[in-house]
Amino acid sequence: MRERPWNEIREIRIIPNFQKKPCGSVLIHQGDTVVLCSAQAIEGVPEWLKGQNQGWLTAEYSMLPGSTETRVFRDRGHVNGRSKEIERLIGRALRMAVDLKKLGERTVWIDCDVIQADGGTRTASITAGFVALSLCVRKLIKEGKLEENPIKHQVAAVSVGIVDGKPLLDLSYEEDSRADVDMNVVMTSEMQFVEIQGTAEGKPISEEQLDTLITLAKHGIIKILEIQKKVLENV
Repeated sequence: MRERPWNEIREIRIIPNFQKKPCGSVLIHQGDTVVLCSAQAIEGVPEWLKGQNQGWLTAEYSMLPGSTETRVFRDRGHVNGRSKEIERLIGRALRMAVDLKKLGERTVWIDCDVIQADGGTRTASITAGFVALSLCVRKLIKEGKLEENPIKHQVAAVSVGIVDGKPLLDLSYEEDSRADVDMNVVMTSEMQFVEIQGTAEGKPISEEQLDTLITLAKHGIIKILEIQKKVLENV
């Protein structure tokens, strides 16, 4: 049962530098969803970008076998369609945070592994992925591999939906599974939209309802941006 108000995000805890090896890593708890995100920079870019004096950022996403009640099988040689779609979303979202020209000819990989899934795994991956990316960039600057900070602005994401006829922010799995409408919204710290994904499954959504959900998502993302900022200020 939902214990918090309809317009509040679930409790978020972000633990920076959770892993020692990557140049940036974060463990995020968002409600009962737990995701490990790491960022690693590799010299070189994809073939189609070579010689253009710019970098690239891409992502991989996976749900670990114990992340759900029913065992999730590992992607071995074949990434399922859902994971591939989420990877592309994470990559698109986080590329909006950086000036790729300032990365030089290197690729930053954002790896997101869902340890425990209870709704909003893709939005939590974006939120945590940005923090991991920021920590990675800091290390690259410290090591003299980057001359200037390529981060343009923060990027964060949250889910919203209509459940039992009412708008809700940051849906758990149980809420999402019975939602008439569910949406994922990605925004920058300038309150500009990066991506909006939405589906009406029960009945069509009105323009008024859509406006309500977008306003609700903005409210939640402002809170998440504050959490990201505080974590990075305290590292």
